[in-house]
Amino acid sequence: MAASFYDISAASFLQTVSAVADFLDRAAEYASARGPDLEALVTERLFFDMAAFHFHVECVSHHSFSALEAVRTGVFDPPALRGVVPFAELQAMTRETERALGALSPDEVNSWAGKDLDLQIGPRRLAFTSERFILSFSLPNFHFHATTAYAILRTNGVPIGKRDYEGRLRTRTA
Repeated sequence: MAASFYDISAASFLQTVSAVADFLDRAAEYASARGPDLEALVTERLFFDMAAFHFHVECVSHHSFSALEAVRTGVFDPPALRGVVPFAELQAMTRETERALGALSPDEVNSWAGKDLDLQIGPRRLAFTSERFILSFSLPNFHFHATTAYAILRTNGVPIGKRDYEGRLRTRTA
């Protein structure tokens, strides 16, 4: 059977959002036992000209659930970024995104396949279909930000690895 629109979008987002939520929890546990200071992590960067940790965590939500909302409505209008927020709020935001994605039914998401969606970036208008928006815009951005958030935690000593990033794999039933 071919992958459905739900499989390539909501289920894929959910797998990684759940993993991000779990490694944020691991970071909080690690920090309470050994450091680092969680509130200092919020503004950590991999390199001076890259965005801070909080931005990457926020973008995980924006490029997953908000992307699916864009597919549903036909317009990508992510919520404004909140800026520096406490680590616990980033955890709560990620868990809320996980709940929202989990509440989407495959039938509902699959009904959005093939829809048109316009993305306005300054003077440039990009015309997509649902599938092309998810595959060529949202998923690459989503994974960039999830990976960068992971790397910032890992660089700061949080004991997480590749399996933590992968999350729960969607294997076939025997």
